Amino acid sequence: MRASELFMPTLKEDPADAEAVSHKLLVRGGFIRQFAAGIYMFLPLGWRVMERINDIIREEMNAIGAQELSMPTLHPAEVWKATGRYDAIGSEMFRLKDRNARDMVLAMTHEEAFAWLASRELRSYRELPQIWYQIQIKFRDEPRAKGGILRVREFLMKDSYSFDMDAEGLDVSYEMHARAYDRIFKRCGLTFYRVESDPGMMGGATAHEYMAPTPAGEDKVALCAGCGYAANVELAVSVAQAPEPYEEGTIPSDVVEVPTPECRTIDEVSQFLGVPPSSLIKSLLMMADGNKPVLALVRGDHELHEAKLVRHLKSDTRPAHPDEVIDALGVEVGFVGPVNLSDDIRVIADDSLRPGGVGGERPYVTGANKAHTHLCGVIVGRDFSPEFADLREARSGDTCLRCGAALSVEQVLEIGNIFKLGTKYSKPLKATVLDESGTERPIVMGSYGIGPARISAAAVEQHYDEKGIVWPKSIAPFDVHIVQIKSEDEVQTKVAQSLHNLLAQEGFTCLWDDRPERPGVKFKDAELIGCPVRLTVGKKAGERVVEVEARAGGERLEVPLERVVAKVSRLWEEAP
Repeated sequence: MRASELFMPTLKEDPADAEAVSHKLLVRGGFIRQFAAGIYMFLPLGWRVMERINDIIREEMNAIGAQELSMPTLHPAEVWKATGRYDAIGSEMFRLKDRNARDMVLAMTHEEAFAWLASRELRSYRELPQIWYQIQIKFRDEPRAKGGILRVREFLMKDSYSFDMDAEGLDVSYEMHARAYDRIFKRCGLTFYRVESDPGMMGGATAHEYMAPTPAGEDKVALCAGCGYAANVELAVSVAQAPEPYEEGTIPSDVVEVPTPECRTIDEVSQFLGVPPSSLIKSLLMMADGNKPVLALVRGDHELHEAKLVRHLKSDTRPAHPDEVIDALGVEVGFVGPVNLSDDIRVIADDSLRPGGVGGERPYVTGANKAHTHLCGVIVGRDFSPEFADLREARSGDTCLRCGAALSVEQVLEIGNIFKLGTKYSKPLKATVLDESGTERPIVMGSYGIGPARISAAAVEQHYDEKGIVWPKSIAPFDVHIVQIKSEDEVQTKVAQSLHNLLAQEGFTCLWDDRPERPGVKFKDAELIGCPVRLTVGKKAGERVVEVEARAGGERLEVPLERVVAKVSRLWEEAP
């Protein structure tokens, strides 16, 4: 491919609103352009990357016997209403009406559609197992669209669905997908973790997420190097570190009211009283199951993970508004506490606050439910008796429950997920088959998703330097970037053309920069675009010598023309 014929609008400056490295470099490199908030166009370079990722996905899915098809993205709402998700999913779902005023949905996932198809086409256990997949556009009205192609409202997704006779069959399909996903992400050059996760709106009993470590990620995972335990922090369990010791006399053993003027936050109260944050109890009023007040308690140095509270309560929750806090407790935010509360307020404390646990029987500081006042000397179990649950977010340094080693917590980006759905979708959509005895039984399903655009973004986040992208060789837009220094030089043109043809015969895809641009512009574009190997056809072209260099680093070598293919092949093999 000649660069003079390729649409590759590279930019010198980062986009003004970009924070993530992948957002900056994919825009500057001419891979993507924003069309609207959370909606992106993939330009030729970007689409070449996506197609290479999709080719890897297809190869690995086909290898486990999956069959590709294509589903519509516009769905009648009836199938979503049948499973209950039409009402359960909030404003993230795009809803619309057709010209006949029928409710329609822009699909954010396809469980309903695949189950609908299975209900009409599968009749007998002899037709199982089945694995069907597609690479299809999805829609999600993301409230915080940002990070370039990391959080978007329209996106491409590979989703596959397994159909089995029983749970044992689902276990086999699930493990086949897990191994296929491992191979896909390895082939795409990513560092990743497979972690336990919450099924969330997908439902089902078991779920795992594939996470790529990057500071641009909006998830966190807890990892144990000792036993391999890995889980999203919304699910991760651990033993908290012991609270910091406090200076003797700063906290009494009996409850005492202490004025704390204008001290509302944990840090403000901690500094005012001269005690560590771990000696405070953070009291957070949440509204559950509509508008029922629940007081969630965590240690002052911990953070509440709302997903854990949701799972414990088995209902949606949200933080109470300031006026709701005053209505329920008679005090403004910042002075809320668990002592002497009305029986109407359900109090749930994190396990780290259990009497006799990591904190022992120590006294704590809490809000007094009185303006500008806190209570010192509050002992859990003596001064109030909450229910207990795992509510806090796991942190680095916590102890692994399985092996006792220290956990680490990393920032990650979700790139894939797998779910054991069971019969959540097959039952309401009547996807059943006859078993060997002639009894009608619901099909047991699994759901498995991968985001190709997220793979490309994660690859950039993990593979770049100060000059630009350093693509993993398997998903780079081109294998080799040939830079011709002078486009008008006939000798250089002849050598570059020869190299392009020779490398193409060996199976390499090449981008030949023959544009009438300054050499500096061409070199900067080559570094920005990030193809694995660069050839420079310059002043020694007449001597049949060119420069060869790996983008990932290494020495720039002068190589005779007859040895270039061998050298490129060697650098390609060594490339990440």
